[in-house]
Amino acid sequence: MRRCSVVSLSTSVSGEDPLRSLVRASHHLPASRLATVAAEHAALLGAREAVIYLADYAQHALVPLAGEGVPERHEVTIDGSTAGRAFRRVEPVRSPGDGPARLWLPMLDGAERIGVVELVTDDEPDERFTEEALTFASLLAEITVTRDAYSDHFARLRRRKPLGLAAEIQWDLLPPLTYASDRVVITGALEPAYDIGGDTFDYAANDPWVDLMVLDAVGHGLPAALLSTAAVGAYRHGRRSGRPLVEIAAAMDAVIAGQFPESRFATAALARLDKRSGVLEWVNCGHPEPLIVRDGALIHPPSCRPARPLGLQAVPPELCSTQLRPGDRVVLYTDGVVEARSPSGEFFGEERLADLIVRAEGAGETPPETMRRLMGSVMQHQEGQLQDDASIVMVEWRTGSEDALRL
Repeated sequence: MRRCSVVSLSTSVSGEDPLRSLVRASHHLPASRLATVAAEHAALLGAREAVIYLADYAQHALVPLAGEGVPERHEVTIDGSTAGRAFRRVEPVRSPGDGPARLWLPMLDGAERIGVVELVTDDEPDERFTEEALTFASLLAEITVTRDAYSDHFARLRRRKPLGLAAEIQWDLLPPLTYASDRVVITGALEPAYDIGGDTFDYAANDPWVDLMVLDAVGHGLPAALLSTAAVGAYRHGRRSGRPLVEIAAAMDAVIAGQFPESRFATAALARLDKRSGVLEWVNCGHPEPLIVRDGALIHPPSCRPARPLGLQAVPPELCSTQLRPGDRVVLYTDGVVEARSPSGEFFGEERLADLIVRAEGAGETPPETMRRLMGSVMQHQEGQLQDDASIVMVEWRTGSEDALRL
C-alpha cells in the first residue's frame, strides 16, 4: 500500500484549518451532532470516514457514536479488538490488511481515557498525518467532556444495561478516573459499575499536595449512596478550606452522626501526599490499611491504630505517616476488593491485589489500564456477582509512568 502525504492541519484540502474550524463549530454544538461535525472536519484533515467510540461505564466495550453522514458501526470489546488496543495502550494503532487504511486514535481528556476515534483514509497515513490526527482526537475528547457536562446524550450511550439510581448518584460524584502530572499519577475504579451503592473515592491535586480518599458507606442501594454523598461533600468542604486530615475526618464524622440516625456509618481512609518530599500522611477510620507496592513487593506501612468509623467516633483519629520512595504505588481500597470470594470461598486477598499491580507494571501497562484489569479480575474471581461494592484508588509518586499518558 502506498503511503499518503495527507494534508496537514494547517493546510487542508479546502485551505481551511481543521482545528480552528472545529473549535468555531463547537461553540454552539449540541452533543447529538458531535459525530456528524467530527466526520465533516476529519474530511478537511484528509480522512474519508471518521467514527467516535466512547467507553462504557464498566470499560468493557467501545460504543460508536451515530450521526448523520457517519457510517454505521457496531460496538467492539476493549479486550481483543484493534480499537481496544488503542484504548488500552494509549497509542495510535493501524488495522492490518488490504484496502482502505484504518487508524485508531485514543481520545484523552488530560490523562483520562474517553474512547477512541476511527479514521479511514484511501492510503496509508504517514507519520505527520498520524501526529496531527492525534491532536484532532484530543480536541474531540475535550469537546466530548464539555458536552457531557450539560447533556445526557453520551451518558445514555455509555450504559450497556440499566444503571441503578445509587450508581447514577455515585458516578456523578466521582472525579475523573485518571489524573497525571510531572510528579504523580492517580487512577481509580469501582465495581459493580452499574449497581454500585455506598463505595466511592475522591482526590484533588493542589500543589504541593495530593489528597485522596476512599470510603465505604454501610448498607446498599440508595441509603448508602446518600450517606456517601454527604460524606464526600463534607470531605471536599474541609479539604477546600485547607484543614488538616484529622479535622476533615472530624467534620465528616459530625455530618454523618448528625444527619443519619440509627447508627449509620462509613469506613474511610484519607491520605495526603507531599509531592516534593514523598511524605505520605493518612488517617484510618475503621478501614483497611493503605498498601504500598515497592520494587515488585507488597509493603505494609508502619502500624497505626485505626479510629472508629465515621459517624461513630468518640475521639479524633490518629495521624499516621511514612516516607515513600520514588516509584512507590500507594493503594487505598474498600474491603469489597480483597474480600471478594470465589465460589469455593477463597478470598481475593491483598497478595493477589499486589501481584496484579506488579505484573501489570512489568508488562508496561499504564496505571488506568492496571486498574481496569484489576477490577476485571475481582469481578471474574467472584464470577461477575460481587457480594459487596469494591472501589480502589492508587497514586504513584515520581515514576515516569505519566509520560505514557501523554500523546
